[in-house]
Amino acid sequence: IDGQAAKSCNTKASAAIGKTVTTIEGLSTDSSHPVQVAWTEGDVPQCGYCQSGQIMAAAALLSKRPNPSDFDIDAEMADNICRCGTYERIRGAVRSLGSAEDLEEETGDV
Repeated sequence: IDGQAAKSCNTKASAAIGKTVTTIEGLSTDSSHPVQVAWTEGDVPQCGYCQSGQIMAAAALLSKRPNPSDFDIDAEMADNICRCGTYERIRGAVRSLGSAEDLEEETGDV
């Protein structure tokens, strides 16, 4: 919501009134957003249950912190629980993305 990650499971719809909401489908319609590509190239998903939330959290993180440390990644994404335990692959995918400026050049948005 307005560029900040928000959990759909505990965010009231009224919190989005008059605000810009980006969903996983809004990143790209064909999975070409750099975060989605990094997820595929890094073979991140296992069961896929948490991946929409993980990807959206990663995109929000990278928009405000272009080159996050492992600590930054872990702290920002701690609320996204992966029951398959692919945290190292998630961290690797986020690390592989470079800076937010690169994301903006490729997609026009983050």
